[in-house]
Amino acid sequence: MLALATLAMLAAPAAPARAQVQAAVARDSAAAVDTAALRGRLQAKLDSVHAAGRFPGATFGVALPDGRSLGFAVGQADTVLDTPMRPDSRMLAGSVGKTFFAALALQLVDEGRLPLDARISTWLGEEEWFARLPNARDITVRHLMTHTSGLVRYEFDGAVTRKLTAEPDHVWTPEERVSYILGTDPPFAAGAGWDYSDTNYIVLGMILEQITGQPLYPQIARRVIQPVGLRNTVPSDRREIPGVVQGYAGANNPFGGRDVMLEDGRMIVNPQMEWAGGGYASTAQDLAGWAKALYEAKVFSAATLALATTGVSARGLGRDARYGLGVIIVPTPIGTSWGHSGFFPGWLTEVRYFPDHDFAVALQFNTSVGRSIGRSPAAVLQELAQIVANAIAGA
Repeated sequence: MLALATLAMLAAPAAPARAQVQAAVARDSAAAVDTAALRGRLQAKLDSVHAAGRFPGATFGVALPDGRSLGFAVGQADTVLDTPMRPDSRMLAGSVGKTFFAALALQLVDEGRLPLDARISTWLGEEEWFARLPNARDITVRHLMTHTSGLVRYEFDGAVTRKLTAEPDHVWTPEERVSYILGTDPPFAAGAGWDYSDTNYIVLGMILEQITGQPLYPQIARRVIQPVGLRNTVPSDRREIPGVVQGYAGANNPFGGRDVMLEDGRMIVNPQMEWAGGGYASTAQDLAGWAKALYEAKVFSAATLALATTGVSARGLGRDARYGLGVIIVPTPIGTSWGHSGFFPGWLTEVRYFPDHDFAVALQFNTSVGRSIGRSPAAVLQELAQIVANAIAGA
């Protein structure tokens, strides 16, 4: 007679198998979803959020389990010109761009070229500035990718925002970005705390370029963006970015000091300063498709995806939030979500994938004034995701 534990193992598939079964059921259900009805419900929700708020416009994208994707828009892309927002309107994605740099890093992990627990001194230890980097000798690649290094933000330093405003055409180097935190005291020892910081991904980007010997944007295009089939995602590495709609940052904000972020088609500050801390403009529909491909292990191995989505406690993002290798992990009423949030002055972005249901959603606003939305972008995205989950379950 089999032991009870053995019977239980036979009765219920192991976790990976169960996830595959759930994904297969979700795909079959999605194939039967009435997309016309779903479109109507999602657009009505987006319209109601816009009517209740004071923000210019927003876009929303969903990638369904069966591979279909839908795009939505509400409001205005430009309030002065009265230009309507369109589903293919591009916006700066802020820190969501970290997921592209993380994807390249995790490909190198798969290739054995980037050990997660190697100390960063392996690649940067001979740089003349390295000894002044806080926690320099103790930081590992994993610490950088999970924001547990103790390296604080450089991008909100007053000297940085003043230079961005005064010299909008200035081209920032990685070393210059890092220089703003050299010689400072870290808030904790490497691995002993959590603090979100773009500086981590700037240092990671420097390591990636050393390993590959090439600039990162062309590599990400060749190895990540093109294979996934993203058509509306481009680097935000200059002041003129094709297709980007007006962004509203609020008067007297520290990044340029004006409400509008575009004048005569040019950014009033240079988004090139973000680089590996963000560094991309995209559409909500593209980002939903990206999240689905990324978190279905279409970009790197399933084993590496499991490492990436384990995560450490990140209470700064919410009581039960965790941060993995370039991914925010959050429990929700419809199951765990994997994704990222993004801020760049003038725009806000939220992206989530729901592994229990095999679909992804993305939401972008052309404002970074959170109070004009009336509630958090993450809460709005969750309500839209619930509609999608209900439609899949109903089918």
